[in-house]
Amino acid sequence: MQRHWLTYALVTTLFWGAWGALTGLSSERGFPDTLVYAVWALTMIPPALIVLARAGWRLQRDRRAVVQGLAVGLLGAGGQMLLFRAVESGPAYLIFPIVSLSPAVTIALSFGLLGERTGRLGVAGIVLALCALPLFDFQFGQSGQPLGLWFVLALVVMLAWGLQAYFLKTANNAASAESIFFYMMVSALLCVPVALWMTDFSRPIPWGWNGPGLAALIQVLNAVGALTLVYAFRLGKALVVAPMVNAGAPLLTALLSMALSGATPSGPKLVGVALALLAALLLALQPEGGSPAADDSNVRKEPA
Repeated sequence: MQRHWLTYALVTTLFWGAWGALTGLSSERGFPDTLVYAVWALTMIPPALIVLARAGWRLQRDRRAVVQGLAVGLLGAGGQMLLFRAVESGPAYLIFPIVSLSPAVTIALSFGLLGERTGRLGVAGIVLALCALPLFDFQFGQSGQPLGLWFVLALVVMLAWGLQAYFLKTANNAASAESIFFYMMVSALLCVPVALWMTDFSRPIPWGWNGPGLAALIQVLNAVGALTLVYAFRLGKALVVAPMVNAGAPLLTALLSMALSGATPSGPKLVGVALALLAALLLALQPEGGSPAADDSNVRKEPA
């Protein structure tokens, strides 16, 4: 059971990596990103109901479970809404590298508040992962951009998604993974009206296969990855799971995108790929107990 977190983390990396390589197909065919969000929220429903059924429909309704579960979902969905606004007014090549540093927030909170520790391999993997993340989207040679609302929004999204991962770990001490994911699904659905409000319906929108049909097939990869991420955080340390998944998924996305397009990646992306590969390897090889001190300072509750 000790290494099951790695299996779930790798499944999330696989699904999110494939999702990242394919998700742009919807917008390329004219389907707005805000409607893609709405479709994604709907794709959360089937896996949420399936795992809840497998758990005997035991949905925890106590205040702590509901608050923690909704906090995880709203931080993720709310961050996505703000990200839509950020990319409307600012440069994506600067916004996404900033947002990609969200695991640094998770690591700091997990280290300081949860007392999580890891060994030397884990520390090296975390550092390399944090160095690799901004390189997947950063582009040299771009003209300078004055700081504005986009910069503030990017920082808020980074903070929100870092907090989301932290609360995902603490929520697993308050509720079952199935209940947490159910409330994440509810949170995603609650933000659908906001996504619809942000959509420009005056533009032509494909409503057939190239619209919601294609988006649903792609976004279900995201939904399933989110589910396995809940289990990864339940069984593993947040300061290890967060950088591993956040570096591994963009790595796989970059490799798949290169394979599909036949394009040669830029220098920064190549460096990011190399660093992410090494980071994932070190994090996977780190012994479960970390350092001896970690075993005494990090007592984790097992799932009921």
